[in-house]
Amino acid sequence: MIVITGATGALNGATVDHLLERLPADEIAVAVREPARARRFADLGVEVRRGDYADPASLPGAFEGADQLLLVSASDPGADAVALHRTAIDAAAAAGVGRILYTSHQGAHPDSAFKPARDHAATELLLAGSGVPWTALRNGFYAHSLAWLLGPWRETGTITVPADGPVSWTARADAAEAAAAVLADPGAHDGPVTLTAPEAPTFQQVAELAGELSGRPVRCVTVDPEDWVAGQVAQGTPEFMARFTLGIYLAAAQGRFAGTDPLLPALLPRAPRTVRDLLAAA
Repeated sequence: MIVITGATGALNGATVDHLLERLPADEIAVAVREPARARRFADLGVEVRRGDYADPASLPGAFEGADQLLLVSASDPGADAVALHRTAIDAAAAAGVGRILYTSHQGAHPDSAFKPARDHAATELLLAGSGVPWTALRNGFYAHSLAWLLGPWRETGTITVPADGPVSWTARADAAEAAAAVLADPGAHDGPVTLTAPEAPTFQQVAELAGELSGRPVRCVTVDPEDWVAGQVAQGTPEFMARFTLGIYLAAAQGRFAGTDPLLPALLPRAPRTVRDLLAAA
């Protein structure tokens, strides 16, 4: 039995879809906060359970009988993600789960400028101390984020950033498909594994690529981080979220998202999507 949390979200929902191509539906269960939103899985024969990290009483039943459990990371920027993850990991250990898989991040590091990367690093330490076999799926930075991180470059011809650095932009759909491959091959991947696209362009290089695809020059301008935050706030972004997003650029400048790894291409039946593919599709 494989239990997948967060299956009403785009990432783990796609992982369930790919698992259904490999395994019978009665070997898969989803644990979600709102079971009514998972009706499409129930219609396919997947067991739907209620499970909410913020409601510890819901977790024993959600995780019961799991040979493998895929824990999605908490997505609320304002939540205490590590505390929520600790609750889920403790419940999984108590339920006798055979292996915990966790959607981590390539840039997981306690000194990262990006808060979720610090949360991922702390969660991996919890997994290592849980006594349960575990796998951390260190996914590359999801490439769909470029749609808002690059700003209105099509109208302005300019990408304005508060810092620059290489990022292995990785399609979320590819990460979801790779997670299904890992789950379908239990025990083959232990501890942290890195799942990234094969390239890690800087924002400057992304701007050059955008210009090539659009047929007109697109420049990348780096501004003072505080000026960038002020500009975001002036456009209506809450300061908390502007500073949260600032951490992405600063972590990129630290080199936290720079590395690439051959595992993702090895797990997929095709080449991973690239930034060129994603910009061309958009």
